[in-house]
Amino acid sequence: MDSSTPLPASPAQASSSPAPRVPLAELALLVSVFVVAACGLLYELAAASLASYLLGDSVLQFSTIIGTYLFAMGIGSWLSRHVEQQLVAQFLRIELLVGLIGGFMPVALFLAHGSLPVGADGAFRVLLYGLVVVIGTLVGLEIPLVMRILKRHFQERYALKDLVSQVLTFDYLGALAVAVAFPLLLVPHLGLVRTGLFFGLLNAAVAVWALWLFRHQLRHVAAHAWACAAVLAALLAGLVGADRITTWSEDNFYGGDVVLREQTPWQRIVVTHGTAGVRLFLNGNLQFHSRDEYRYHEALAHPALRAHGAPRRVLVLGGGDGMAVREVLRHPGVEQVTLVELDPRMTTLFRDVPLLRQLNGDALSNPRVRVVNADAFAWLQTQREVFDVVLIDFPDPSNFSLGKLYTTTFYESVDQHLAAGGYLAVQTTSPLIARRSFWTVVQTLEAVGLQTWPYHVTVPSFGEWGFVLAGRRPLRQNDHLGPLPQGLRFLTAEGWPALFHFPPDMSRVPAEPNRLSNQSLVQSFEEEWGKVQQ
Repeated sequence: MDSSTPLPASPAQASSSPAPRVPLAELALLVSVFVVAACGLLYELAAASLASYLLGDSVLQFSTIIGTYLFAMGIGSWLSRHVEQQLVAQFLRIELLVGLIGGFMPVALFLAHGSLPVGADGAFRVLLYGLVVVIGTLVGLEIPLVMRILKRHFQERYALKDLVSQVLTFDYLGALAVAVAFPLLLVPHLGLVRTGLFFGLLNAAVAVWALWLFRHQLRHVAAHAWACAAVLAALLAGLVGADRITTWSEDNFYGGDVVLREQTPWQRIVVTHGTAGVRLFLNGNLQFHSRDEYRYHEALAHPALRAHGAPRRVLVLGGGDGMAVREVLRHPGVEQVTLVELDPRMTTLFRDVPLLRQLNGDALSNPRVRVVNADAFAWLQTQREVFDVVLIDFPDPSNFSLGKLYTTTFYESVDQHLAAGGYLAVQTTSPLIARRSFWTVVQTLEAVGLQTWPYHVTVPSFGEWGFVLAGRRPLRQNDHLGPLPQGLRFLTAEGWPALFHFPPDMSRVPAEPNRLSNQSLVQSFEEEWGKVQQ
């Protein structure tokens, strides 16, 4: 063999030879795909969350926002075919636009919500969906441009199938990272406004990275650098002023008396304290006003407790403010109250904050009270305890997540934990404004075999409000009922019969049970309350 002929490498030599290095520019672009995908999904989730927070009905808002966003991404992908020159420069501009518009989207929506007049939901929706379409279109342009840049600069390394595989892998990994971090880390710790601005900065950082990598190929490098600096400065200024923006918006919306505001993984908690009293808002919806909450909570608690006569074990589902628990504790024969509230921050605030403790009379610190922070629907499935009285104090069924707590499935589960002679009481909605919704709840309770006794009271902050008393034991006559406790401000034995009388404009109408498979109650609730807001 000719000594000049190179010998083939042995397997050992071949395996020890270094792997080909990935060029820095290529790696940076693939990491950019990860960041771009994360930012794109973040803006989509932020828009849907804000729509749910400000407009209600989370399922509808998430569905329409995601559908619109994906449609806009399709438009952007189609438009990318017309981008033929200066691909890097175009990509850089798109990143800056996405960062600027996407980053400030939560700010714009909060400011609009705080400044638009009440009932201007139409104008708010135009802004919301307009921003979603613009951001979705820009995001749809990003990935095709990255693929073409990679193909143009590293065509010797990639076949088309490998290029698509690489880019989509990083794209999906970025989406996964944000999908997990958004509810668990980002919103609870940063809030929606800061989260949007932070991810806007990430988009701008991708633009800066692209500027540095391809600076020798770009025209007008100085102009691009100034644009990057301006966008970064704007986003940083927004991040610094995020608290002021949120505060201004909420002060404008709630009247400037906000004394507590917190974002939890489940809801936005706002408490106001003015000359008229204390109000609690969850996700923008009024939960109580201290000037008349006693009417609501006395009506929720005492009919069921009085009907039983001698309750010892009471279960309260929802009602993390402790007001219903306060009323239960007025009955000295009650030995234990179990409060099941999803959001631990609610029970902590109403146990520790002096202003809120005063309202519930330190009910959540009472030794007879056991607080369980869990989803009531799931908690009931794992428990075997039986209770004499169950009080259900959930928010109105304005979305499917809440609507499941008004279904035959849920009431069957509650019934399994109700003692043979026990009673349950459910807050429903207004039998005057949402008449069909109110009687749907009654029909749902009856569908699981419970006897029902609907009743209503006037709560000035809410208007005419409805409740349902239910059980398997017939309700005794008024003179045989247990006594009402001392210190009540609204309920009296003499006024008891009037609670159960419904005038013609609130009398029973045909309704179907609300089942987990259809959740008809959510639709009727939205329709009936929507007419009031128009």
